[in-house]
Amino acid sequence: YSYYSGTRFALYVPQASDALVRGGRYDEVGAVFGRNRPAAGFSLDIKQLVAVVPARPLKAAIRAPWAQDARLKAAIVQLRQSGETVVCTLPGQDDRVDEFRCDRTLALVDGQWTVQALV
Repeated sequence: YSYYSGTRFALYVPQASDALVRGGRYDEVGAVFGRNRPAAGFSLDIKQLVAVVPARPLKAAIRAPWAQDARLKAAIVQLRQSGETVVCTLPGQDDRVDEFRCDRTLALVDGQWTVQALV
């Protein structure tokens, strides 16, 4: 950090053993490139930031297949309008969805798209 020429700062949090953010003034660093002008900057340790930020709980959702079935599309629209989150999986896509906790699925039962619990 010998290139700093003025105020320096660091951001610490109790959960981390080192600073998450460091930065400051480094007016002289541009001289190496023939343009000595005022500058400021910072660095952020993304890995350490991810380690200290609590995981966000996954939102419950309904998994639905991707199809051109008009009844399926209508069921999805109706569920979404009632406040449900519906995640459509594309053909060939893994059924596991990382951003949501799919605890239900839309299944075609006796010609009707029905929400069923995933076991």
